[in-house]
Amino acid sequence: MKKFLITTFFITLLSLNLLAYNTYGFIIEDDTYINNTKRDLLVLMLAYKEEIKEIEISKDNYIYLILNNNSKILYDDKKEKNRDSKVSNSDVQDTLEEIYPLESIDKVLEGIDPGRSRCYSLLNGLYGGNRKEVEKNLSSISTLCGNITFNKNARAGEALKKALNEAKELANNKNKINNFIFPISGGYNYRVIQDTGRLSPHAYAIAIDLNRNNSDYWKWVDKSKGSKRIEEYPKELVKIFEDNGFIWGGKWEHFDILHFEYRPEIILKSKYFGNSSNINEGNWYDGVPINAETEELINIIDSKI
Repeated sequence: MKKFLITTFFITLLSLNLLAYNTYGFIIEDDTYINNTKRDLLVLMLAYKEEIKEIEISKDNYIYLILNNNSKILYDDKKEKNRDSKVSNSDVQDTLEEIYPLESIDKVLEGIDPGRSRCYSLLNGLYGGNRKEVEKNLSSISTLCGNITFNKNARAGEALKKALNEAKELANNKNKINNFIFPISGGYNYRVIQDTGRLSPHAYAIAIDLNRNNSDYWKWVDKSKGSKRIEEYPKELVKIFEDNGFIWGGKWEHFDILHFEYRPEIILKSKYFGNSSNINEGNWYDGVPINAETEELINIIDSKI
């Protein structure tokens, strides 16, 4: 009888482990990680709906995004990283870890750089893995602010056109805003970020620098001068770019105030899941508008993880 009970106990324990594996697809520390992973995957699939083909769970329990060009992008390498290594060696999860603040600011933010981490395997898969590939995807975008060379993939060029057209319409009504836009300092430029060896988002043609001011960059001035520049920067201009999927370098501790970068997944995560304190209350997708598209993606994610 004792032997039977012990055997039954271990069979039950094994069944529970298998159930956990089949439910989640991989071993997870806690519900917070699971729910946050699902949220990240949802905003990625919404942001890059025509580029992400499927989610794949490997035999060793890692999650991959499979793109339509068959690029295979690791979501989370599950390595412990400090703040610097999350910038220098980011996976997709690292890039979405910090919530980008959508509210207006009037000074340099302390301790956060949301979006300054970039997953290069994802950027390579979306926009081109080398200079030749990137340049095949370039398009001259005609806007009310002039022609800008930008990446046409993932609707980046469309988003830039809309943002710049709206910005010019705003400037037509508020003339002083022209001084923050013109002359535009730069779009596509295949280069690395100074002192890093890492490619700039300008190398992928997904970033634009508006009119330069000597107080725009964290290496040029101290935080007090950066804060003064942020305080005077038009909040309506920032909102136009954010509404079109661009993050603003003015919301980084390592500020880059003239810089706007197309990262729609970061904006969507902030919009839908900005309050992470309730992540384990209700449904993991609470905050997302439910329609046929989002319902289908939610079901896909729940079936995988």
